[in-house]
Amino acid sequence: MEGQGTEPGGPTAAAGALDALDAIAVQEAWVTPALRHVEIFTGRGLLTVLWHGDPEAPGVVLACGGALGGLLGPSDGLYQDLGSALGGAGVGVARVGYRRPNHLDDCVVDLRAVAELAVGCGAERFVTMGHSFGGAVAVGAAIDEPAVAGVVTLATQSAGCDEASALGGRPLLLFHGDRDELLPTWSSAAVRELAGGGELVVLPGAGHLLREAGAGERIRRRLLQWVPAVLAGRDPGEGETGSSPEPGP
Repeated sequence: MEGQGTEPGGPTAAAGALDALDAIAVQEAWVTPALRHVEIFTGRGLLTVLWHGDPEAPGVVLACGGALGGLLGPSDGLYQDLGSALGGAGVGVARVGYRRPNHLDDCVVDLRAVAELAVGCGAERFVTMGHSFGGAVAVGAAIDEPAVAGVVTLATQSAGCDEASALGGRPLLLFHGDRDELLPTWSSAAVRELAGGGELVVLPGAGHLLREAGAGERIRRRLLQWVPAVLAGRDPGEGETGSSPEPGP
């Protein structure tokens, strides 16, 4: 679902993200030996993080949902599956539940705050990942955080991505279904054009949740190769599926 743009008077990139949260309290619990549940209480809502893998992992994926929030991601639990697979391979995955879904500035701060928490545990490089409205959050957080090595968008909106050129050529991987009922494929194509590059994978037969026609399997297979490569500073290469359309009107 396409969400809002930035709000006047919202948090600025100059302020530390954790300071901007103005947290009241923090609590956490280990759900399993490989999954930690973190809750940060603030005056503007609850920031929730499901954190897979070693908390001291040097590379971390920051994954976020759309305008309604959520922690599973698209494709029938993509973020859960990536957390299990990558967490077991030495890559941390933090699934971020926004304090205020659909408020872009606040959501960007949420991702940056989790990045700061991860840096405090030893993280050095990040991949930001977002679905729909979350694609703009992933782009915005990457612009503000030089430690972000790459960005993944899933059926992204183009609103809020106007400054994508500030990614500075960092790897950008965009997935979009050609039967998306909410956002057309040219939305992702426009973000790629704004960024000045990137790999756009168009998934035939897939809608906005990227569930149909084997889309989820294709996305998982590509990301399990792409994310570790980017976090390690290697060339992620080109995928086998999809095509790159020209931006529409």
